[in-house]
Amino acid sequence: MARRLAVLLLLLAFGCLLGILLLLLGSGDTRGPPGFKYGIVLDAGSSHTAMFIYKWPADKENDTGVVNEHGMCDVEGPGISSYSLNPPAAGTSLEHCLNQALRDVPKEKHAGTPLYLGATAGMRLLNIADPQVSDAVLRAVAATLKMYPFDFRGAKILSGEEEGVFGWVTANYLLENFIKRGWLGEWIQPQKKTLGAMDFGGASTQITFETRDTIENPRNKVMLKLYGQAYKVYTHSFLCYGRDQVLKRLLSKLLQVHYQATVFHPCWPMGYNKSLLLSSIYDSPCTEKERPSLALNSTVTLVGTGNGNLCALHVSKLFDFTTCSFSHCSFDGVFQPKVSGNFIAFSAFFYTVDFIQTVMGRPVHLPSDLKDAAETICATSWSELLTTKGYSFNNHSFPNIAFQKKAGETSIGWALGYMLNLTNMIPAEKPSFHKSMLYNYWVILILLFVVTTLTSLVTAICLLRYSKSSII
Repeated sequence: MARRLAVLLLLLAFGCLLGILLLLLGSGDTRGPPGFKYGIVLDAGSSHTAMFIYKWPADKENDTGVVNEHGMCDVEGPGISSYSLNPPAAGTSLEHCLNQALRDVPKEKHAGTPLYLGATAGMRLLNIADPQVSDAVLRAVAATLKMYPFDFRGAKILSGEEEGVFGWVTANYLLENFIKRGWLGEWIQPQKKTLGAMDFGGASTQITFETRDTIENPRNKVMLKLYGQAYKVYTHSFLCYGRDQVLKRLLSKLLQVHYQATVFHPCWPMGYNKSLLLSSIYDSPCTEKERPSLALNSTVTLVGTGNGNLCALHVSKLFDFTTCSFSHCSFDGVFQPKVSGNFIAFSAFFYTVDFIQTVMGRPVHLPSDLKDAAETICATSWSELLTTKGYSFNNHSFPNIAFQKKAGETSIGWALGYMLNLTNMIPAEKPSFHKSMLYNYWVILILLFVVTTLTSLVTAICLLRYSKSSII
């Protein structure tokens, strides 16, 4: 009888625990799951604008790894810098995507959703060429953004260094290289090295990585403190070395060699012809100093010859590898420590390598693979020139580059890092613990389990002893 009673007590204890578990995980919190917060960033690049909507649990604003990409929208048409002759149209171009944001973000959250616009190299170039027009474009964009019910926080032109650092923060945040949560909700510093970041846009390219070496040029040095950890980061942005501007500069060099009505282009496949106005080549600060003494409404016809070796020769002239006043340079006299560790390359770096791998069906493991692919399509890959010659990646370090578009379901770029910085969602000090209702529930549950089990065992032992003494 006593043994049966002991078993019944143990079963009762576990039954009570199961009931508590169901209560805690089910109807224990009558408020239901916490709500979400949202943020919107418009990435106004040189060739196009993209809108990103981010989402995170409302009770975890300073948490890590919880901000996800909720939605995105590619703005139709060119980048906002292309509307220099009609600034109001720059604002109008954003309306389609902003209307999508109205649908993607719950209506009751509109007023509390921060909205940012960051413009990059295209607007940096426009600001150099005509500051008044650049300001007019930003005013027009801001006027449109203010018409929407979100919490508009401003539209600004990012410096190249900001663009590089925010991209580095985004990549390492998404990959949980700064800090992550343990299975009980506690903070863990993973003791992993950060990844370097390489971004390749339409008008500029950025390289950013943590280094222990001395950064000889103060302009390239950024000190960050994230989650209680200090980071010394090297960053540089090369204006006029983005995809679109490099193509214009290459055309300008070809015209300088020998200008005539028909110009042979060694980087274009044989049989590919195209006529261009000179104004489309010399409408940028990257090429205007090389402008010939000809009317910009003149037309030139370019004829592809598919000469890979000659193409590489002309492209190499866009880079200066001879001038360096520091102990070590990348190109154009810019200081750069030696690259080390793993890197992640995104934007046009990803699209270039993805084309070679998926469309051409070629592997990309070494710099020579890029060269072979370039020769195959009778053109030179700007990625190959930047990574191997410009940034000095070699057969040993090149395999450490991961060409990616996203980390998980979130796009890699500067936009998320920009929002995290402006909303102070990455604290400088390491949080002492992780506030989690579910974590607290488990602590209570474990304590109840221990107490109930011990009580049941003590009761069972006492009953067994009593039963034995009664038999004697």
